Amino acid sequence: MNIIIVGTQFGDEGKGKFIDLLAKKADYIARYQGGANAGHTVVIGKNEFIFHLIPSGILHKRKKCVIGNGLVVDPETLLEEIKNLRKRGIDVKGRLFISENAHVVMPYHKLLDRVKELRRKGKKIGTTGRGIGPCYTDKVARTGIRVADLIDERAFKEKLRKNLDEKNRLLKKIYHQKGFSYKRVLAEYSSYGRKIKKYVTNTSLLINQAIDKGKSILFEGAQGTFLDIDWGTYPYVTSSHPVVGGALTGLGVGPTKIDRVIGVAKAYTTRVGGGPLPTELPKRLGERVREKGREYGATTGRPRRCGWIDLVLLRSAIQINGLDSLILTKLDVLDELKEIKICTHYKYRGKRMDYFPNSLKVLSQCKPQYEVLKGWRESISEIKTYKKLPVNAKKYVERIKKVLGIKIALISVGPQRDQTIILDKSLYGPLAHQVEHRPFKAGVTGSSPVRPTINAAIV
Repeated sequence: MNIIIVGTQFGDEGKGKFIDLLAKKADYIARYQGGANAGHTVVIGKNEFIFHLIPSGILHKRKKCVIGNGLVVDPETLLEEIKNLRKRGIDVKGRLFISENAHVVMPYHKLLDRVKELRRKGKKIGTTGRGIGPCYTDKVARTGIRVADLIDERAFKEKLRKNLDEKNRLLKKIYHQKGFSYKRVLAEYSSYGRKIKKYVTNTSLLINQAIDKGKSILFEGAQGTFLDIDWGTYPYVTSSHPVVGGALTGLGVGPTKIDRVIGVAKAYTTRVGGGPLPTELPKRLGERVREKGREYGATTGRPRRCGWIDLVLLRSAIQINGLDSLILTKLDVLDELKEIKICTHYKYRGKRMDYFPNSLKVLSQCKPQYEVLKGWRESISEIKTYKKLPVNAKKYVERIKKVLGIKIALISVGPQRDQTIILDKSLYGPLAHQVEHRPFKAGVTGSSPVRPTINAAIV
C-alpha cells in the first residue's frame, strides 16, 4: 500500500509519530519537500533522536529512506545526522538514497535568510533562518546548485563562482554584509559532495521500480497544508508544497500509484511564528495548553501559539488534499478542560463561511463561530480502545467526524507509541511497540548497549 501522510493545519500536527508507526509496514519511507527547517524528535526510552532531513523510518531495520527532489538539502546538517546515527549503532549504508535533483542549501542562503528577516522588523514571517526560502528562490530562478552539481567537480566550480559573484554583490551592497570566500566554500562543499556521493541516485526511478515490484511506499512531508506556498496563509508560509501534490512532484511519482491519502490533525490548533490563527486561545489558557502539550518547536525551540480546533481550516485541507481519512493527535492534552470549543464555521460580514478564505484581509474580518462541548476531566492516556474513552471525549471526536464528513482512522492519546487508539484496523492492524533496529549505544562512546524499551515516543 502506498500512503501519503499530510499535515492539515500549520505543521507540528504529530506526523512523526505516525510515520514511525506506519513505517513498520512500509518498504520505503520517502520525504518529499522542505528542508532542515523541519524537526522530528524521536524518543526511545531515555534516548532521543532528532531528524531534520533523514526520514525517521531509518530507525527501523531494513527500511529504505529517500530524500526526494522536492527537498532542499543542507549537506552539513545531513552529514551530522548520519554521523550521530552511526555513533548510536544505526548504519544508513544501503538504506539512504538522495535525489540527484534536490537543491543544495549554501552558506549564503542561510545568511540571506537571516538578514532579510531582520529587515522585516515588525512584519517578520517567522523563518527558521536555515536558508530554505533563499534556496527555493534560486531553484525557481534557475540559478540553484543541485546535488548532481555538488558531486560533479567541474560543474560545481562553475556554478559556485557564478552564484558567489552575484550573492556577494547583493550581500555587500544591499545588506552591508561581508561576502564569502570562493576558495573556502569550494573546499568545504566539495568535501561534503565527496561524502554524500555514495547516497545519490535517481530516486524517482528507484521508487517507481520499487512500486512495480509490489513494494509499499510511505510518503512523508514536513509542515502542513496552511504553510503551503500556494494554499497557505501567504506570505506567512514555507517555500515548498506540503500538500499532496508536493508528494507527487517532490518524488516523481504519478497519482495513479497512490492508494491512500491520510491527513494528520491535532485535537486543537497550533502555529509557530507569525501569521493568522483565527481560533487562538486567550493568553492564560493558551499557555496552559502549550505546557500540557509541550508545544515548542523541535527545530527552533520557539513556543507555539495554541487555539481551538478549526474545522473551517480542516474542511479546506480535506478538499485540497483529497483526504480519505484523518488521524487525530494529542486528544489527551484537552483532558483537564471543563469546556472545549469547536469552530464549525466563520461569520464574514454577517454571512456564514464554511471554507478557509485565501485573502488575509478577508480572514482578518472573519469571526470564528463555536460549539461548546463539555470536557471529560479525566486522564485518557492509558486507554487502548475507543469504546473505553469517556463519553464526552467520544462526543468530541464524533462531532468532528460528523461536521467534516470524514473517517477518523487513528487517535493519539499520548506521545508514546502504544498510546494510540486504532479505529481503522485495515490501515495498520495490531501495533508493534518495539523499534526494529539493533541495540544502539546511548551517550558517549564506550557506554553499554541499550535495547529500546516499549515506551517509545515521538514528540
